[in-house]
Amino acid sequence: MSESHANPAASQCRDHVHDHHHIDSHADGRRLALAFLIIAGMMVAFIMGRWRYDLVAVCALLVGLLVGIVPFERAFVGFSNDIVIIVGSALVVSAAVARSGIMEILIRRYVPRMSSPRLQLIVLVTIVTVLSAFVKNIGALAIMMPIAFQMARRSGVSPSMFLMPMAFGSLLGGLMTQIGTSPNIIVSGVRQELTGTAFTMFDFTPVGAILAVVGIVFLALFYWLLPERRREESGMDKAIEIKNYTTEAHVLPDSSAIGKTVGDLQSAADGAAMVTGIVSGSGRRRTPLPDATLKAGDILLIEGDPEALDKMVSQTGLSFAERRGAASRDSGNIGVIEAIIGESSGLIGASAQELTLFDRTGLNLIAISRRDQRFTKRLGEIRFQNGDVILIQGHLKRIPELLREWDILPLIERGLKLGSVRNGLLPLSILLIAMAATAFGIVPVAPAFFAAAGLMILTGALPLRDVYNQIDGPILVMLACLIPVSESLQLTGGTDLVAALLTATAVTLPGWGALALIMVAAMAVTPFLNNAATVLVMAPIAAAFATGLGYSPEAFLMAVAIGAGCDFLTPIGHQCNTLVMAPGGYRFGDYWRLGLPLSFLVVIVGVPALMIVWPF
Repeated sequence: MSESHANPAASQCRDHVHDHHHIDSHADGRRLALAFLIIAGMMVAFIMGRWRYDLVAVCALLVGLLVGIVPFERAFVGFSNDIVIIVGSALVVSAAVARSGIMEILIRRYVPRMSSPRLQLIVLVTIVTVLSAFVKNIGALAIMMPIAFQMARRSGVSPSMFLMPMAFGSLLGGLMTQIGTSPNIIVSGVRQELTGTAFTMFDFTPVGAILAVVGIVFLALFYWLLPERRREESGMDKAIEIKNYTTEAHVLPDSSAIGKTVGDLQSAADGAAMVTGIVSGSGRRRTPLPDATLKAGDILLIEGDPEALDKMVSQTGLSFAERRGAASRDSGNIGVIEAIIGESSGLIGASAQELTLFDRTGLNLIAISRRDQRFTKRLGEIRFQNGDVILIQGHLKRIPELLREWDILPLIERGLKLGSVRNGLLPLSILLIAMAATAFGIVPVAPAFFAAAGLMILTGALPLRDVYNQIDGPILVMLACLIPVSESLQLTGGTDLVAALLTATAVTLPGWGALALIMVAAMAVTPFLNNAATVLVMAPIAAAFATGLGYSPEAFLMAVAIGAGCDFLTPIGHQCNTLVMAPGGYRFGDYWRLGLPLSFLVVIVGVPALMIVWPF
């Protein structure tokens, strides 16, 4: 008699368990398929570019919650993820460094004047690449971004020509040392677990340096694969663009401008501002010839757009006239407002001098613009007319009341730096301290950059009113929503499936083919996991089948680290790519244009280099 006939209850129980297991397997397969479908649909929507990237990410997260592949309790873990904190903090830190103007001064002093955009690109990418070998690549990128904007402005090209190549250079630079990027550190730990010996600081250098050099050459030759992008500006910004402001600056007794010529000053502004008059300390007027030498007590009339005026004054040792009160203890609330004088304004027909503007109101007149007119009078002597556009500096809580009183209409805020209070070396010092703390392992990257951003605000290096203009909300929302969606691949077993397929495929390939497969797989997986998670998933797989095939694991571990560190295809796989997306005006689909051929190049050069340096 069979067991099933002898014990019908036991047979029914086994059938129930089998059916329940079949239902679970079916449900797991369904969830896995849904995870892949949602991520594939999201990538298609990103590449199409019809909808803004943060909206696409939000919809992907909502669909994931709706179909059950993203647990409710994991829905918002992305908002507390280190990557979001690092990117948001780096945007604030970079803005503070840019606002200080210190990088402009350093590059003018130590980097020769270059007019060729390609030469500028080579210098920027090389510096970022070398820095990234020894400090966190996002820190190196944050330091150099303000310089890229200055060079782009000087050459008349879009910053998009420089920013993405710099981001890619920072990733390549991280390959050169153990501390250059997180994948290298993790791979070193995996090797130590397997063999008892970790990779050393410069074990990564031979192959990493080869890839970095090849990458720099590629970026210098093929940057044109990128479409020219410009950060979106509102129509109002363009409509009120004013290029002919006149301001007044003093040569103080201790000024570094003493002995310089008018030509030197105009060169500092890249020709976008010019000295239209010189008034000596005794009141005598001099012709502002290019070789005219400046003396202590001279007062200069300067005309140009606000940015050029700011560069000329801040970088040549001049001082704005009537800057009283700007450095008060409440300097965080001192700001500059751009406004137009209305037809019924009480200022019409009077001058700032006659009105004793500062003494009565605490406001400084920084500059004035009048359509189709060049001023020869001193700033305080110019009589206001209907339609004049003025820049006034003062306490931001006091200015609106005075504007209403005088019938002056404020223009849309354009973030002008002219006349603003800045702290010189302080922002750069804060950034360098944060980078040193991460380089020596004292503090993790996220807390270090978060602290740096907080110090920038507390010290006034970036006014509180400007902070949230610099934190790019759409980018952070996109990252925060994508993190739980990407996690769904792990939760549904997607990464295990990929690992099994890789192992099965690699067994059928020659050694170089298996090595290339591992590197390509790591590149492909990184956008959906972060690079550290990619290494944690891929490194044990790579080591296991290398050992199973009778190969030494070192080259395969290195291949995983290189693949995970070289995410050139999307803005979401690495925070450096994300950091340049909004400032460069890039679209999601722009990254693969430059990144896909660079990825092929890394594989083509990296695989033989690994086989030579780490023979297996």
